[in-house]
Amino acid sequence: MEYGGFVYIMASRRNGTIYIGVTTDLAKRVWEHREGLIEGFTKKYGCKTLVWFERHDTIEAAITREKQMKEWRRAWKLRRIEEMNPDWNDLFELVCS
Repeated sequence: MEYGGFVYIMASRRNGTIYIGVTTDLAKRVWEHREGLIEGFTKKYGCKTLVWFERHDTIEAAITREKQMKEWRRAWKLRRIEEMNPDWNDLFELVCS
């Protein structure tokens, strides 16, 4: 059974450090980042705020999109965030509801 996937962006603060990731369970993965349970970039740089996400029908499509976005210039990534979430609000509660 295919569950799809999500590409997401975590941030340390508005216009701060950002991280792009991919997962099949967005709420769980964001919670893990927020709690510091995942060693690596997000824990090191304090990226605990979910500021953008995008759902895909397959995890393969989400992985392809993540790879695409990781090659983008920073300004393009920030534009994506601003289009969906101009105030850089934490979207964690939205994905949990």
